[in-house]
Amino acid sequence: WGDQKKAMSSTAGVSQVLNRYTFASTLSHLRRTNTPIGRDGKLAKPRQLHNTHWGLVCPAETPEGQACGLVKNLSLMCYVSVGSPAEPLIDFMINRGMEVIEEYEPLRYPHATKIFVNGTWVGVHQDPKHLVDQVFETRRKSYLQYEVSLIREIRDQEFKIFSDAGRVMRPVFTVQEKDDPETGLEKGQLGLTKDLVNKLAQEQADPPEDPEMKMGWEGLIKAGAIEYLDAEEEETSMICMTPEDLELYRLQK
Repeated sequence: WGDQKKAMSSTAGVSQVLNRYTFASTLSHLRRTNTPIGRDGKLAKPRQLHNTHWGLVCPAETPEGQACGLVKNLSLMCYVSVGSPAEPLIDFMINRGMEVIEEYEPLRYPHATKIFVNGTWVGVHQDPKHLVDQVFETRRKSYLQYEVSLIREIRDQEFKIFSDAGRVMRPVFTVQEKDDPETGLEKGQLGLTKDLVNKLAQEQADPPEDPEMKMGWEGLIKAGAIEYLDAEEEETSMICMTPEDLELYRLQK
């Protein structure tokens, strides 16, 4: 990829012919990731499976031979964020009592929580718990793009929000944190209710005429039964690995 004059410094493989042998091979090709290290070096470290790949990169699907471990594939339900504008979110937080950075007086509020949007410090807030709860609520109710990730660092007194492109995310089921009188869900219950499961089963048996009416995966996200977490938000989340963990959580309340 580059001019004929700069043939030495040009990179190979920027555009590729899409693999069309089978449907599965096409999907595999579209979800392939590449580590730009020379294939001929016999380095073992970059080829090894790393702990941080958990849930985001498939541990098994990789070619044999020289490219082994350098060419990887995304996990089955993984998704790379496309990016969405952050301005509406900043306006939302200003309306909820966020002080913009230009008006912030550090001496007056030394313990205010800093708010970062895509790495830029945009303002501070006095009551971070209330603000964080409200922003999480808007995301769960789909007023906010589902691919926005929200990270609250309590120790550092920071609230970080990312809405940029290129973050690898994976879906998880949501669990009710406190009793909700509106939906009738109790603390420790999955957001994926029997009603939603029955609706999906009914759709599969008798698909609706209008594709707009179909619930499907998008419907589960809109209903707040599923959330996408990126690697950074996952670090500040509590995730059950088994249904038994969830049972233990229910018994604690």
